Formats: sequence, structure tokens, C-alpha cells
Amino acid sequence: MAEQTAPPLDLKPLYDPPADLKSRLKASYDAIAPRYNEWTIPHSTTRLRYLDQLLGRLPTTTSSSPSTPVSVLELGCGYGVPVTQKLLSYPNFSVTAYDLSSAQLALARASLLPGPPGPAHGRLTLLEGDMLALDFTPATFDAVVGMYSIIHLPRAEQVEMLRKIVAWLKPGGWVLANFAAEELAGREMQNWLEEEKGWMFWSGWGSEGTVEKVREAGLEVVVQETVEDAVNAKFLWILARKSDS
Repeated sequence: MAEQTAPPLDLKPLYDPPADLKSRLKASYDAIAPRYNEWTIPHSTTRLRYLDQLLGRLPTTTSSSPSTPVSVLELGCGYGVPVTQKLLSYPNFSVTAYDLSSAQLALARASLLPGPPGPAHGRLTLLEGDMLALDFTPATFDAVVGMYSIIHLPRAEQVEMLRKIVAWLKPGGWVLANFAAEELAGREMQNWLEEEKGWMFWSGWGSEGTVEKVREAGLEVVVQETVEDAVNAKFLWILARKSDS
């Protein structure tokens, strides 16, 4: 299923990620934020389809039907549209939304928390920095969502990130994330979406390797599907659950 298109990728294989990987990614996303949002937000079918599968397993509610509070961590929230926005549409949800890009978080703040205090105020926390440096009390979240974000970490860091996520989840909590379907020690592109601005890096264990890493981290894989997506790349989508014990 092709979700969106972009110029062909001129990818260079990498085996040793650059030491300044995170700062280069931040600078790129800060620079291309408006262009990236213009390109990706109108083509959110796949994101929302898998988000709905997660929501179907959580106690969602409406303002007229109170329910159990739900706490969600979103890794790589970007502009916050449409995923963070949809999570906040449920009044029993509180969302901790992280992104590497200060430009994207500024846009998210303006979009999701506009003007005087509204329904989302008090239920949304925006965080910036290195994903791997995040620190939360164990068993904090009912769900963790990572769309097109964990793929920017070097492979060893992806394994560490999964272990952190499992620790942060409550018993019975859920993870929804996508990963590179192809096995990649590391790849970069010098000009992604915009000339001289969009340096990018991706890596992955491939579909089989990723499922193995997810299970080794302590999760039961409930959904695993490979979808042809942006820039003619294939992504492995995983919905997994932490045990109740």
C-alpha cells in the first residue's frame, strides 16, 4: 500500500553512525519542519489505521462517559497532527509527547495548546531532547507510540530503547511502533525533502530481527505487518503487549 511519495532516495550505506548523529538530525528536522509537515500530514492513513488498532485495546471514552485514566508516551510527535491530536480527543487520556526538534515542538504547542486554556491543557506534556536520555518512573504509561522515530536510532540504541519502553509500561501496557523492514546497519541521505537541509539517518534489524528484539525485550507481538510506505520504503508495523505480571 503506497501511502505517500517523495523524490528518489540517494542513500549511502553506513556502518559507524556519526558521533554527532543526534545534533545533525535535530538540525535537519528543525530546518525542514514546515516542508516535512506539508508533505506527510495529508498522507496519514497508515498512521491512523494502526493508531485505531491500539485505541481499540485501550479504555477510550467521551466527555459524557467517564472512564479509567490512560497515560500515553509518544516518541517523535512532530507537529502533533494527527496522532497527538487524536489521542487528546479522548478526555481520559494524558499524553507525554517527545520530539528531537524544537521547531516541531513549537508548532505542536501552537497547534495543540492554542490561546486560553482548553481541553488539552493539563493533559499534554511536551518534551525535547535525545530519546534515549528520557527517564520515567517504571510502570508509568499504559501505552507507548513511536511512529517513524525509533528508526532514526542506531541499531544498538533501538534495542536499548525497547528495554526502556518495557520498563516504563504498566503491566498489560501496549507498544505501537514501526521499524525498517529491511536490515540496515545504517543509511544516510544528504538532502532529504530539501536541498542542503535534510540530512537523514535510518537503521534497522529487518522484519525478522526486529520481531526477535521486541520479544527479547519482554513483549508479546500481537500485530506484525509490513507495509510499503513513504519514499517507496517498507516498514514493519508492530503492536505488542507487556505481560500482566
